[in-house]
Amino acid sequence: MIRFIIRRVLSSIPVLLGVILIVFTLVRVLPGDPCVAALGEKATPERCEVFKERFGLNEPLPVQLGIYVGDLASFDLGDSIRYSRPVSDILVERLPTTVELTIYALLFAIIVGVTLGIISAYRRNSIVDVVTMMVANLGVSIPVFVLGLILAFTFAILLKETPFVLPPSGRLSAGFRFETIPEAWGLLDLQGPFRVLLDFLSRMYTVNGLITGQFDLLVDAARHLILPALALGTIPMAIIARMTRSSLLEVLGQDYVRTANAKGLRPRLVLFRHGMRNALLPVVTVIGLSVGGLLSGAVLTETIFGLTGMGLTVFESITARDYIVIQGTAIVIAIIYVIVNLIVDVSYGFLDPRVRLS
Repeated sequence: MIRFIIRRVLSSIPVLLGVILIVFTLVRVLPGDPCVAALGEKATPERCEVFKERFGLNEPLPVQLGIYVGDLASFDLGDSIRYSRPVSDILVERLPTTVELTIYALLFAIIVGVTLGIISAYRRNSIVDVVTMMVANLGVSIPVFVLGLILAFTFAILLKETPFVLPPSGRLSAGFRFETIPEAWGLLDLQGPFRVLLDFLSRMYTVNGLITGQFDLLVDAARHLILPALALGTIPMAIIARMTRSSLLEVLGQDYVRTANAKGLRPRLVLFRHGMRNALLPVVTVIGLSVGGLLSGAVLTETIFGLTGMGLTVFESITARDYIVIQGTAIVIAIIYVIVNLIVDVSYGFLDPRVRLS
């Protein structure tokens, strides 16, 4: 197992280098000048020369790539052109929003998708199966930006005078005050990586409220995440439901399942003990692949619901030609994706003992 993990980590290095090269090339072929995008009407030729020299944009592309890879080797993501701040600080400030939204959307997709898939397979060819798959197909068909607007209009406007009203934008209610984790734990003088981790968790408001006992913060932040999580998680939920159904039906047709039924075991016991566990491998694969879709889909979701996360940050950086932020964000998301795929591969050995990772 350890050797398998080491091999996977080492094999991920060329993938990350490929991501760096592709993103570095793509952002520089975008039309427009970063100096003009950043300075606007003040972008005189003299100021643009100073601007390009400051950010190393006057060097040939191979030299820029070499400098950037050297900075990455020392864990330096560079400084943002637009914000004149280290990209690492921007990530600590805005990435928690995207991670928190992705986690809740993924939980919604897994719980609802797997449940619908099991019900559909258990009641195969019944009216329940037909309705469930219609819901799944509808979920796949509706784009995120359309579903987001529909949800916001429904729960913020149509249900405004009912107990089901939900906030259509933002992460917290206006004027809401709370303590960060270092403040709640009396660790304001703490410095170093642990302080960065606590600041990161503090900006995941539901996590902050849960571990510091600020349950009003937990409830308010969760209410603001319901609509974005539903909009973002609907497409992967539908895909997971369809994959669960097809995989489970395939397993339920195997000889050992028919033998278990012939022995008189309860149908639900056969379904979950003998069927579902062996049907999980393709479902887990789809769940792992869905993480990348959720992270990329966060761009539209955060824009619609006014969430200041990495999705909105990437959108603003592309329009402002902020190469450094785009590159740093792409690398971090690629690392997250590699880690998730590694976890999925390792989980195969626990879900199915026939799979040997050595």
